[in-house]
Formats: sequence, C-alpha cells, structure tokens
Amino acid sequence: MPDATPLSHWIGFHGFVFLLMAAEFLYTRWQRSKHPDRDTIHATSVAATVMWVGAAVIFALFILKTLGGESATQYLAGYAIEEALSVDNLFVFLLLFNLFRIESRYQPKVLFWGVAGAIVMRGAFIAAGISLLERFEWVGYIFAVVLLIASIRLVLPEDETKKEETPRWLKWISDLQPVSLRQDHFVVKENGKNMATVLLLALIAIEVTDLVFAIDSIPAVLSITRHPFLAYTSNIMAVMGLRSLYFLLAHLLTKLRFLHYGLAAVLAFAAFKMLTAHFVEISPVLSLGVVAAMLAVTIALSLFIPAPVAAQSPQKKI
Repeated sequence: MPDATPLSHWIGFHGFVFLLMAAEFLYTRWQRSKHPDRDTIHATSVAATVMWVGAAVIFALFILKTLGGESATQYLAGYAIEEALSVDNLFVFLLLFNLFRIESRYQPKVLFWGVAGAIVMRGAFIAAGISLLERFEWVGYIFAVVLLIASIRLVLPEDETKKEETPRWLKWISDLQPVSLRQDHFVVKENGKNMATVLLLALIAIEVTDLVFAIDSIPAVLSITRHPFLAYTSNIMAVMGLRSLYFLLAHLLTKLRFLHYGLAAVLAFAAFKMLTAHFVEISPVLSLGVVAAMLAVTIALSLFIPAPVAAQSPQKKI
C-alpha cells in the first residue's frame, strides 16, 4: 500500500465533504421554512445521520476501487473506532449544554462551528502523530500508555457532585470579562461594549473538550493505520456526522449506562495493538470485528438490562 496519495484524492475528498455540508444546510433551511425549529430537529437529524453514514460507506467503496481492499478495511476500522469514541463526546455535549443552559434551537449552531474547529485540530494532530511515529518509533509506546490511561479513567467511578459544578476556567473568564446571557450570537454589544455571550463560552468548552478527546482518539486511529489519507478521512467522516448524531441520540444517551465499558475496552485494545505491533499482527478485519463486538455487547446490555430505580446517568468525564 503506497504512503503517497494523489493530490486529486485530497481535493476530491474535501470537495465531497463540502457538497455534503451544503446539502445538509439546504435541507435544514428547507425544513425550517415549513416548520418551527424545534419540530425539525429530529427529522433533519435522521436525514443527516443517514446521509453521513451512507457517505462514509460510499467513500469506502471509492478507496476499495482506487487504493485496494486492505486500505478500504483500514479506513472502515478507523471510522468505526472514531465513530465509537465520538459517542463519548455526545455525553459531554449533553452535560455542557445543560451546564450553560443552551436552548435547543441554538445548539446546532454551536455544534456546527465546534465540528468545523475539530476538523482543523484533528488534521493537525494526525499529521503530527504520523510524523512522530515515522521519526521516533518509540513514540508509539507513549501513545499506547495514553490510551491505557484513558481506558482506565472511563471505568473509574466519578464524583457525581462535581458534574454540575461550573468549570474553574469559566469562573476565571467571567471574573475577567462579564458575559452576556444572550444566545442568539457569539458576541453582542451591550451598553456600548462588545461582550462574549454564554453561547461563545459553550463553543469554547466544546472545542477544548474535543481537544482532550483527540488526545485519546488520534492514537487509537494510528493503531489501525499510519496512512495519512486513511487516518484523516476516516476521522473526519466520523466527526462530520457527530452533530446530527447528537440530536438523534440525545434522548438515548442516559440509557447507555454500560457503553463507557465498551469504549474503555476499545481504547485498551488499541493500546494492546500498539504495544505488541512487533510481536503480534492484528489485521484490520479482525480489528474491525473486535471493535464492533465490544460496542454491540455493551449497547445490548445497556438496552436490555433495566437500570436500578435510583441509578444516575452514565458516569462520564469532561
């Protein structure tokens, strides 16, 4: 499998993503022209989720035709891992929107710009990660340790009393600069002064959160493939569908109480792959099967085993 990817592939992929974003935007505007915002969120989320998942599969077929079966399998395995780990982000989005009390009609705007920033950050992370692994092979062991720590953190109990606390950095910003409670813009003018709004703070919080999650998810993808094009495209396709997936699954998130165990297992598996790369060869097909099985089991357990009456929402970390 060649490491070099034709420039036309890179240009074509970004053009493909741009067209999908335009289609989602136009469809959302069309729906809102006929119905109130709150009545269109579910319908547009279903359509957008189907579109992005379908687009990911179509792109896998393109890779199969142009780069071969092994590349297509690596892409799908990377996409599966990123899509799974992206679900963990959804829990945090839910907590953040509750913390900042962001109205549902303004949440899509925050997530749109949050995802846009995530694309830039993750592209830079992937490029830096691959460069480090090529120059210093031992960096792979550091990545593996990061993944192991992340997997352990997911299964450790969390202090429930701290979930609803305002982050220290938010208190610090509020002390430095008063924040407007308006949610229609990121920056507004009040009393002759430009002021950041709570909507901007929510966006910053989401970007910081994605930065933290990228530290875990990028090494996980690089445990599957170090091909820049495959690592980048699988990551971006997973992230692009994250916004619609949030609104589609928001009401189910609190029911997936065992999912964090599955995500911890996925991270531990990725760490195992990195640590044993010189001794054990795990094919992309096997990786894809293992990831799918781990998630399927924990999701099934969450849906079919009733939660205790006094149970709280799943333990998640910001």
